[in-house]
Amino acid sequence: MPENRVTRITGIGSALVDILINESDRFLTNLEKEKGGMTLVEDRDIEIILSESDQTPVVVPGGAACNTIVGVGSLGGDARFIGKRGNDAYGEIFEKQVVKCNVEPVVSISSSPTGKVLSVITPDAQRSMFTFLGASTELDPELITSDIFKGTAISMIEGYLLFNKDLMMAALEAARAAGSLIALDLASFEVVNSSSDILEDIIKNFVDILIANEDEAKAYTGYDNEQKAIEKMSRHVTYAVLKVGKRGSYVSYNNTITRIQPQSGNTPIDTTGAGDLWAAGFLFGIAHGFSIEKSGRIASACGYEVCQIMGAQLPEDAWARIKKLI
Repeated sequence: MPENRVTRITGIGSALVDILINESDRFLTNLEKEKGGMTLVEDRDIEIILSESDQTPVVVPGGAACNTIVGVGSLGGDARFIGKRGNDAYGEIFEKQVVKCNVEPVVSISSSPTGKVLSVITPDAQRSMFTFLGASTELDPELITSDIFKGTAISMIEGYLLFNKDLMMAALEAARAAGSLIALDLASFEVVNSSSDILEDIIKNFVDILIANEDEAKAYTGYDNEQKAIEKMSRHVTYAVLKVGKRGSYVSYNNTITRIQPQSGNTPIDTTGAGDLWAAGFLFGIAHGFSIEKSGRIASACGYEVCQIMGAQLPEDAWARIKKLI
């Protein structure tokens, strides 16, 4: 690889902390919460739920783009994250932990509390989420300039930014002005459906790398058929990625569709962060000039390893196994 190659991956998205507790089904029933899914709550609701559990919570950085960028940093890549946190203990934990994962934070600070997601994990490995977005939603579009994307090979834009169109456009324009490739992960089929008025134009005019799972691809293209879906996804972009869960993924590049096999082995314990970490491996590979096949192998290993643990933060031994593929 050339010495002077720019390989930095910069992510922009929600700065959230993930708070994980293992609890019984009865604990959820007492909260009158149906298992699975995500409920938007107030900050105090999370504190009340935590006070009713005798478990010691695990607190780690979260948010889709942040998970991807922490993955890039943990692979040894040049990584930067842009977001907004609160001026509180959770915000300090967030920033310290991303730095520990070899990520440069460009994080502004709000007087609102740091956004957080409380995940109650039941014995069947299902997680039920309580989300307080807090400061994460207050990132000011006027602060998003090309300077913060300077020296970036790939800008990873979180699909959830589509809920804030001014912020999304500011991020796209700044990343493009800085001369980086732009990767967009479609985040969820709800995001795709709610932004159908602008999504096509955004992809056509700004996006180089488009990433989606089956539900998101169907919502965007209208096709159930995977071949037709990825062909339509690839129409305006350089790389189109269709993730098909435990069956692996497809990558379209230069009018060629490459099948990426999943890494198989143990049964998943928790699939949280699997798509985010898959993206970390793939974008790391592309930024370093690796082939589609090699980038895909690293991506599959990242996705597999994160399914073997609770949450989206891989331990050192897992990163060591993945790095052998590099």
